[in-house]
Amino acid sequence: MSKPSIVINKTDHARLAQLANGLLERKPELVEELLTELDRARVVEAAGTLRNTVQMRSSLEYRTEDGQSRHVTLVYPAEADIAQGKVSILTPIGTALLGLRAGQSIDFVANDGRAHKLTIVSVDVSEAEAVP
Repeated sequence: MSKPSIVINKTDHARLAQLANGLLERKPELVEELLTELDRARVVEAAGTLRNTVQMRSSLEYRTEDGQSRHVTLVYPAEADIAQGKVSILTPIGTALLGLRAGQSIDFVANDGRAHKLTIVSVDVSEAEAVP
């Protein structure tokens, strides 16, 4: 299963690499996929150039292969709250969402071992841009 190209802003890339490397020895199962995504991402300087691209703290809508839509915000682990739609970057779906543009699809394997496919419908980066 080939993965779509992804783009991550330089600040998010640095913070996520630090987070992942800090957890690598204690919880490698949580961060190996994230490190793989960070390695394959194209890193750009300014977040403002990524209007329709999922970055940290972006709110987005995605559609699953069965046609259901969900609205979520991609967040750091300490901010995660699934009841509020705040998805941690350290979950399989969180890692899969990072760097995707509206219209792109990705296949990923959930914690339960099942394969899923999602498509990004829309992205709102206003909250991501507000946080330094």
